[in-house]
Amino acid sequence: MSRIVLTAASRVGCVRSNNEDMVLAYDKFVRGEAYHTEFMTENCDRFVIALADGMGGHQAGEVASADVLANLLFFVNDLPKGLSISEFNEMMLVWLDSVNKMVASKGHVDPALAEMGTTLVGILYYGDRYYWINCGDSRLYRLRDGKLTQLSTDHSLNTLKGEKRHSNVITNCIGAGCKNSYLDMYEFTDDFLQGDTYMICSDGLSDMIYDDQIESLMQDGASANRLCEAAIEAGGYDNVSACVFSVM
Repeated sequence: MSRIVLTAASRVGCVRSNNEDMVLAYDKFVRGEAYHTEFMTENCDRFVIALADGMGGHQAGEVASADVLANLLFFVNDLPKGLSISEFNEMMLVWLDSVNKMVASKGHVDPALAEMGTTLVGILYYGDRYYWINCGDSRLYRLRDGKLTQLSTDHSLNTLKGEKRHSNVITNCIGAGCKNSYLDMYEFTDDFLQGDTYMICSDGLSDMIYDDQIESLMQDGASANRLCEAAIEAGGYDNVSACVFSVM
């Protein structure tokens, strides 16, 4: 069993008028604020730490990100106990299909929400096992022994071209008319180690500060809010959100 120390923040940035990002920080949905909590894994049989970066006109992106995170939390909490790794993976694919239909149906009912969508990245704990998931170009990083590694792969044109930096053209997401959404999903319980620190972020952070800067900040114990501030200080062209959690 482990103690998880977590900080989360979601900021509008310097250019956008509204915040389409949202963070699910274990027990709280975070948007437009900073948050801190800690908990023991022995006190829960499942939890979700995730981030969604919404897209769409008007306020549609913020609806998509909030709906998908709320739906994910409900789904994971409602799963029966005792699922195997393969059964859990299958259930997550069922969820992806259902949440895509839910997002699309809202767009059919309300034209203002048409073509809304969101990325999703996060870590799930279920049945004493840890999984990480990714759909889109939000990122999951791990700091281990002072070295930062990006664990997720951006689903973007840049990745297809072999480039490291983000592209504003993504190739996979939830909603937004994406007909072949998929989840990168990995069970990594044996590699979830004491002393590691994980960070999930929207591209509003990783587009503004390079990985070596992120690494330096995390080596110094930067909170999620401090990382967001660094991106805003660098220009803050997009919404900026992050969640940092350490395994104690």
